[in-house]
Amino acid sequence: MSVLIKNGRIVTAVDDYHADLFISDETVTLIGRDLVIEADTVIDASGRLVIPGGIDPHTHIEMPFGGTVTSDNFETGTRAAAFGGTTCIVDFAIQPKGTSTLDALDTWHAKAAGRTAIDYAFHMIITDLPASRVQEMRRLADEGVTSYKMFMAYPGVMLADDATIFRAMRKAAEDGTLVCMHAENGVVIDELVRIALERGELSPKHHALTRPTRLEAEGVHRALAIAEVAEAPIHIVHLSCYDALHELRLAQARGVMAHAETCPQYLLLDASAYDAPGFDGAKYVLTPPLREAWNQKELWRGLRHGALDVISTDHCPFCMKEQKELGREDFSKIPNGGPGIENRMSLIYHHGVSGGRINLNRFVELTSTASAKIFGLFPKKGTIAVGSDADIVIFDPEREETISVHNPRTHHMNVDYSAYEGFRVRGFTETVLSRGKVVVDRGEYVGRAGDGAFVRRGPYGGAHA
Repeated sequence: MSVLIKNGRIVTAVDDYHADLFISDETVTLIGRDLVIEADTVIDASGRLVIPGGIDPHTHIEMPFGGTVTSDNFETGTRAAAFGGTTCIVDFAIQPKGTSTLDALDTWHAKAAGRTAIDYAFHMIITDLPASRVQEMRRLADEGVTSYKMFMAYPGVMLADDATIFRAMRKAAEDGTLVCMHAENGVVIDELVRIALERGELSPKHHALTRPTRLEAEGVHRALAIAEVAEAPIHIVHLSCYDALHELRLAQARGVMAHAETCPQYLLLDASAYDAPGFDGAKYVLTPPLREAWNQKELWRGLRHGALDVISTDHCPFCMKEQKELGREDFSKIPNGGPGIENRMSLIYHHGVSGGRINLNRFVELTSTASAKIFGLFPKKGTIAVGSDADIVIFDPEREETISVHNPRTHHMNVDYSAYEGFRVRGFTETVLSRGKVVVDRGEYVGRAGDGAFVRRGPYGGAHA
């Protein structure tokens, strides 16, 4: 199938111009003014932005956690992503302790194959790494899994000790791959949780009170120091506060190959959400927790000036009914995570571009191009150029919507609440192409499960995107 997109304003991380796009064989094949060419489908993008499809490098779909499983499967989660203008995700496969990471990869392939609406890739969560299995990292890279996530949190389940982290980072540096770090001092956090429970402090707000910003900053500092000694690149996931951002800037100034992401929840929501009536604060029990509102200005500054590279979602949805309610009498049993895969592009356009915090090129960079470069997808994805995958979003900068679980135009995630209930946004995804195939047509889903394909990623992208 061939597609001609006419009269659009094409915006990439570096470009901004009016032109037509011709797509054939799943790729962009021609860009020019006033193209006259036969095409199977012609789309008029007058008055619209034509941007690279969003890349969300941090999602947790069909993930077991806390005695339950995240509520979106690979069909529902990727369909919701497509509605929101995201055309590629990088999800996390999980290695149970004591098992092979290669077996874990097979498990996640089986979950996703033939079910996704858009393209997908995997990171591998490494929970232990004895010397006898270090070579698995190279074998994963050969399979197109060129990044690994490790945890300084959740002792006994996910936490990797510093020696294991150092061992993995040295191997990543050798292979040209990348370690992503969940950086918190989980051992001290567990002690704070124990103390809170002994005191009878059981409500959702105590999730935040037992995970202070200094313990995130300590984890970030330690992770960056280990990476520096290992001479390895590092990517800090879901950075949430100024204390952690300060540690990141110091390391970058020393020359550490340090990248980091933040998420819409840390830019737009704050710790006052935990004071919601009844048990509603559980909607915002995620890790790291929401912070005091003053941190938001600092995070936006970090995005504007390049200390932070990426805006991901950490989409990790649990329904209030039957899932979050597992912790009604004990905040430590509330499954950690929240939904957001569908709302990222509109939220960041509205509050970032329209809010005067970032420009259009930086918007594209933060939501697509930087992830493509860091995680080995560029230039196949993350830009609009001849030869690149035709992952294209036609975005209406003037359309207004109110995000709500009750609004069928803004909520396709398989979860019974919206973290951004009542947020008014100006700027909305209209039409989405995944490798040249229209999967969302003026707000209507016209794709099918299996349109997406697994993407084998290349090595770590090197310099800051």
